[in-house]
Amino acid sequence: MIKNRIKKLRELMKINKIDVYYVPTDDDHMSEYVADHFKSREYITGFTGSAGVCVITLKEAGLWTDGRYFTQAENQLKNSGVTLYKQRQAGVINFEDFIAEKLPKNGVLGFDGKVVNEMTKERLLSFIDKKNGKIVLDKDLIGEIWENREDIPLDKCFILADKYTGESSSKKIVRLREKMKEENSDVLIFSSLEDVCWLFNLRGSDVENTPLTYSYAILEKDSVTLYINSNKLDSKVNKELLKNNVVIKEYDEIQNDLYKLNNKVVWLEKSCLNSFLYSQINDTNTIIDKVNPTKLFRAVKNKIQIKNIRNAHLKDGIAMTKFLYYVKNNIGKEEMSEISVSEYLENLRRQQEGFITPSFNTISAYKGNAAMMHYSANEESNAILKPEGFLLVDSGGTYFDGTTDITRTITLGKISDEDKKLYTLVLKGMLSLMRAKFLYGTTGINLDILARGPLWQHDIDYQCGTGHGVGFVMSVHEGPQNIRWGHNPNAAVIEEGMVVTDEPGVYIANKIGIRIENELLAVNLTKNFYGQFMGFETITYCPIDLDAVDVKYLTNEDLETLNSYHKMVFEKISPFLDKKEKAWLKIQTRMIKK
Repeated sequence: MIKNRIKKLRELMKINKIDVYYVPTDDDHMSEYVADHFKSREYITGFTGSAGVCVITLKEAGLWTDGRYFTQAENQLKNSGVTLYKQRQAGVINFEDFIAEKLPKNGVLGFDGKVVNEMTKERLLSFIDKKNGKIVLDKDLIGEIWENREDIPLDKCFILADKYTGESSSKKIVRLREKMKEENSDVLIFSSLEDVCWLFNLRGSDVENTPLTYSYAILEKDSVTLYINSNKLDSKVNKELLKNNVVIKEYDEIQNDLYKLNNKVVWLEKSCLNSFLYSQINDTNTIIDKVNPTKLFRAVKNKIQIKNIRNAHLKDGIAMTKFLYYVKNNIGKEEMSEISVSEYLENLRRQQEGFITPSFNTISAYKGNAAMMHYSANEESNAILKPEGFLLVDSGGTYFDGTTDITRTITLGKISDEDKKLYTLVLKGMLSLMRAKFLYGTTGINLDILARGPLWQHDIDYQCGTGHGVGFVMSVHEGPQNIRWGHNPNAAVIEEGMVVTDEPGVYIANKIGIRIENELLAVNLTKNFYGQFMGFETITYCPIDLDAVDVKYLTNEDLETLNSYHKMVFEKISPFLDKKEKAWLKIQTRMIKK
């Protein structure tokens, strides 16, 4: 099937005189997760991971993805005619160099400019200039061969009330205009779905498990315009938008309005605005390519949001604790599979007040399947659980009062001493980051070694970041803050009110996957002569499986951190459990020592 699709694509490439065709994972807004309509890379390669790019020439096809997906991609690309290129591995060519190498002199690189951001387009142009090549950005060739392609969603939107967001849309507009004044900007373009939805307190269901709606916005000194399919807006939403003097236009009208801009100072993000829309802005305008200020605004949660987030985590912790009780007490007594326990957990979350949707597709992975960081069980891979080994469950929920993300690796029965060692090293790193104290000005680059260090001491690493920001009733992955190592001159400073995850892990292909994840809220501590000291408040409330802990790898400080955390979990969760669950939780959160 994949080979046939690639054959049809190559026929169209020849007709359109395109030598190399580039297919990213993105939608028109550069979203991390996209609606089915935009899954062109998945359609042409068969690889279902959420990250990766494909390059197809008239003779070759390649897929580039990162370490989270190596094992998954190897399996899904078998017999497809698509070669896997493992990103950031020694000796592996990157996709830009591949394009430059394969493009003939005076050749043509083609892509759908609506799903390729302007920054990427300019970078690709610099690579193909060596061949005197050119780019054609108005060819959605995948769309031409895609039979029964899903439409762009038209589900209704809703306004998230101020009692949840803590700030009205009108106040946000005032804050943003102050930032525009600082930059001497006439126009601020909102192209990412999170930025638009944050600005108007608007939420939807266009992207699976992410309450966003396909839309754009433009803010000027005396007007603000929302570009959205009007069928998505009911009278209540319309009334709220009009109350804030929002001009409502159809989704595609942004193209014409960008074309009409003349002699303006336009603030946009080339990494977020698609290259087709960017091409509509004429040269009389001055471009400021800078991160949209909404990113930092929405990353720093206000007091009302923080109160709501804690409540969302309490509800989520109740569901998770009941889930762990069910799995640990019924394994070997009734048939369980990766899918069935995932469905059981989702049902527990749905019973909680204010639940909207899972915050992402649950990763329920048994034994070797857990080595694939973003594994997704299907009818073919769905493993039956046995009273032995590890089950890794990475999941979350979005409620009206917050979004959660939690991972627990659960012992189902007998495990080896080596398994316990690896589990405890992961736990050790997680606890180390959890209790971090640091001066203001610190970034996630500075903090990453706290979580990764215990594994590095044993020559082990994980090929992903340690933590990411979490949106408020939006995307489960949010910037600009993160916890990861490597060179990044633009790394975000950790600010009070930011939420980050703490999720080190171990992944050994086809053998084992271990990850433990809590969410942390950045808080101010002591301020003195040296500056503002900061730390983290743990806002995930759920027991960590002590059956897999080997205390000889933990220090007294580690044990104190773990015991203190479990004391808090019991105090917060036990009032919401029945008698048997409460007795079980008491054992699961017991104090341990050497």
